[in-house]
Amino acid sequence: MPHLTLRDGDRLYYETHGDGLPLALVPGLGGTMAFWQPHVAEFARHHRVILHDHRGTGQSTRAEIEYSVGQMADDLLQLLDHLGFAEADLAGHSTGGAIGQTIALDRPERIGRLVLSATWTHGDGYFRKLFDLRAEMMRLEGPLNYARGTSIFGLPAAYVRDHAAQLAAEEQAQAAATTPEIMLARIAAIQRFDRRAELPRIRHKTLVFGARDDLITPAYFSEELARTIPNARLVMLPEGGHFYPRVHPKLFQQTVLSFLADR
Repeated sequence: MPHLTLRDGDRLYYETHGDGLPLALVPGLGGTMAFWQPHVAEFARHHRVILHDHRGTGQSTRAEIEYSVGQMADDLLQLLDHLGFAEADLAGHSTGGAIGQTIALDRPERIGRLVLSATWTHGDGYFRKLFDLRAEMMRLEGPLNYARGTSIFGLPAAYVRDHAAQLAAEEQAQAAATTPEIMLARIAAIQRFDRRAELPRIRHKTLVFGARDDLITPAYFSEELARTIPNARLVMLPEGGHFYPRVHPKLFQQTVLSFLADR
């Protein structure tokens, strides 16, 4: 299984699929490439798809470090260097979108097209309150109830109703794979993220994509990103929740691939 040894000795698990222009698919707070599994085959028909488990998650090193979005972005840049890609398109979901903003601002030459999916601009009062609650769930109730809460916060009620058994099995697996101390450190990292003042410097063609009923990163964050980034286009689905790429996979794939192909 392919691992990259990072400059500090920790290991990053990654995979590549397909051929064509490189496309990094960057997952959210959960950190594992499994989020993208329903989409990999379709994206790999058009792109060289780059996937990785964030440090602290999945098959990467479970390092108890002080996490930051900047550190997560640097890990991804080290992976692109390892694979020999000077530039790649980047589609980041939630925390992956914060990573995308960071690279677009700090290393703009490394990104071609940018997709910001269900992401946020800064930890405002709502965001802090929500993630304070989720952190307390992890501390007091443990990884299983945290995973159950993620399903409730992240998916539309009808989807949860119709996929209850599947979600229950996934929540058990997520809980077994979670290191609480690492997840708490990752929550603290995203609560600190704030690059609002610099967003007008992002000059990449950008797709800002989300759902109106997202309870984790509300629609107003996407609207702010699209309003502030000069070359941004906003697409908002009427429903689908935070994990709308799971709820509407074909629509997600078609919209993103059309944006990436329009050069």
